[in-house]
This record gives sequence, structure tokens and C-alpha cells, in this order.
Amino acid sequence: MTLQNDFRPDEAGLSAAVQRLVAARSRAGAAHVDPERVASTMPAQWDRAGLGGLAALDVLSGVALEQVSRLDHPGFFAHMDPPTPWPTWAAAMWAAAVNQNLLHPDTAPAARTLEQRVISWLAPEFGMGGGHLVPGSTVANLTALWAARDLCGARRVITSAAAHVSVAKAAHLLGLNLVEVPVDEAQQLRVDLLPDDLSRTVLVLTAGTVATGAIDPLDAGKGAAWRHVDAAWAGPLRLTRHAGLLDGIEDADSVSVSAHKWLYQPKESALVLFADSERAHAALSFGGSYLAAPNVGLLGSHGNTALPLAVTLLSWGRDGVAARIEADLETADRLAHLVAEHPELQLWRRPRSGVVNWRPTAGDARTVRDRLTDAWVSVADIDGQGWLRSVACNPFADPDHVVRQVVAGMAEAEFTASRQGRVRAPH
Repeated sequence: MTLQNDFRPDEAGLSAAVQRLVAARSRAGAAHVDPERVASTMPAQWDRAGLGGLAALDVLSGVALEQVSRLDHPGFFAHMDPPTPWPTWAAAMWAAAVNQNLLHPDTAPAARTLEQRVISWLAPEFGMGGGHLVPGSTVANLTALWAARDLCGARRVITSAAAHVSVAKAAHLLGLNLVEVPVDEAQQLRVDLLPDDLSRTVLVLTAGTVATGAIDPLDAGKGAAWRHVDAAWAGPLRLTRHAGLLDGIEDADSVSVSAHKWLYQPKESALVLFADSERAHAALSFGGSYLAAPNVGLLGSHGNTALPLAVTLLSWGRDGVAARIEADLETADRLAHLVAEHPELQLWRRPRSGVVNWRPTAGDARTVRDRLTDAWVSVADIDGQGWLRSVACNPFADPDHVVRQVVAGMAEAEFTASRQGRVRAPH
């Protein structure tokens, strides 16, 4: 019986784990994490006899809950990775506890229905008929291009030079020729450079590029054999009063959206949606003697990732989701305004989808970024130049705090450079 104990609820152990989680998340966010310190907290050797569940959690609590990038820190204004709402923590634990496998109806009788219900809530917002969940938009893009290749006989993929790397990966894996079209000064696809004949082409348009958040003209390429919109980042704008920014997406053949970006979900949550989902899913279906239902898409075993998404949508409602995204956009606008008004900072251009690109008027953006200790910004390359990149998906982000930290980093970098210059100067 001892060997079975870990598969039954341990109320004290679960309570202790939840208490650690709440305590860690209630404390103020830490400064940057030292990877060497993280390594030092882990035993060098795997214990042969085992520590037991609670003791193992004691060992790992620092790594999992303390030595982490606090995505809810006021200074975290860096990446397309949001903090997650607390109901998703519980839902993710529920999903792990019962370990449903959507590959088989027998192992997930309700979870399969739940996923399709969530899809039915979201797909119409994009003009799509249905779809399924995948771990991320890399898999979503691959799945969409796979369907396009098999359904319309496409032999090449055309996309912008600013498209996500997953598009190139998908083309490579599917044996499709990849053509990257230059972008304009706003980092949008140059529609005027598209070939006249798109009859055997999958045209991939981007709604929210990684570097700048640019949105391609989504009505482009109506003559393409298949039109896919990679809306991994900006897709949820369709739920807001800014939905018009994505006009044209409803005429696509497929759409990908990362729920673990602007829908605030835990990692490995995304959607691939199709205008004609029955036809697409039929092309992506495989059977087997051990399967009670066709296996649709790239994944075999697939957990109940719809559960955290469902609890978020039910908890907030459509208006609540929209309000949170719109608040993030306002935060991005505040940062852009502060940068534009500051004499030592330069704004690339007004943000369209919550991504702000900015830099010091003098000095190197990367050097300044590397000197930050209480704020986080990323760096993007735009036309061969390095720009700071701030993404608005942290509802706790404080633009004033981030600007102060960057300006302080600029001063430190300038002081260090002048000091090194004096040291190197000949006597």
C-alpha cells in the first residue's frame, strides 16, 4: 500500500504547497535571478532512496517559486509573457491531478467536449468555423500550413521578412519553398511586391510581429491558394474595441492565436482555427487500431489545456478579457508618451498593438538593457539597429518606474564609458 500513497490526496502536503505558493506570490518581486544560485539549490546527485513528496517540494520551492522572473513586477515590461490569473493555477493543478488524455474518448470524456466548447466561444471572433488547441503558435502555424499543403496543393509559402521564425520552420518541415517579402518602414509586408500569381501559394500574414507588433494588411493576397494569419500576439484584439485593427482576418482560411500571450494563460496554450474546420480536420486526421476516434493534428497525447483557459473566460467574461487587454494598451501608450517627451530618449513610432520600441538618443540600447537591475526590457533589431522593446501584457507594469530605471542605466553606462576612456588614455 505504501507504493500507492503518492497517488492519493495528501491534504497536509497539498495545503503546504498552496501556502508556499501564496506566500511566494504575495511577496514583492525579486531582482534579477542568478542562474548559479539556482543550480546551487539543487542536489548534485539524484537521491537513490527518494526524499518523499513534501521534502521534495521543500527542495524545489525556491527554484519554482522564488528564483523566478517575476512577470508581475512593476518593472517587467519586456516580453510577450504575462502573469497568469490565480484561477488558472488551480485549474492547472486539477488538470494534472486527473491527467486526462484527449487522444482517447475513454480517458477524457468531458475534457474533449470542454475543449470544443472553448473553441466554439472563440473561433467566431475571428470568423473561423472551429479548430483545436495546441501547445503554442509554432505548432499552430505548422498545422495550418500542413492543412494548406494537403488541401490546396500549395508548393510555396510567402510571408514578410518580419514574420515569426516558426513560419520558416514549418515551410522547411513540410517541404515548401519559402519566400520572404521585404517590409515597409512600419515593418508591414510590402503588398506591392507580392507576385501576381499566388495560385499555388500559402500567404502567411502577421498580426503582431514579435519585434514591433506590426500588423500586415490582412486583406492582402486574395488570390492565394490559402491565406493564413499568424495572430499569435495581436489576435485577442478582436475581443476589444480595437478589433478593427485586425479587419480582414475573418476572410482567412486559418488563424493561429497564442492564448499564453494576450489571453494570460499558462505556457503551452494556443489555438489553430480554420474557416472550414471539418475539411481541415479531415485532412489532418489519422487513425489506428488502438484509437476509438481519429487523431486530429500533430499531437498524439494531449492534456486538458482547455481547463485553465475555460476558467479564465468564465471568470472574466468577454468584457473582462477586453478590459484587461485595453488596459495593457493604455499602459503601452503611457510608456510611449513618456519616451516621446524625454529629451534623452527616442520613440520608434506610436505602438499599434502594445509593443513599444524605444532607445537612448545617445549610446547603445543593449548596453543600457544589460545594466538594468530593477527593470526588464528586451531588445529588438529594426532595420539593423538595436531598439529597446517593451511589451504590454503585465497589468502591474509601471512605465514611470521603467523609464527611471533605463535613464539611470544610461547614466551609469555613460559614467563607465568615460572612466574607461580615462584609464586607456596615454600618459
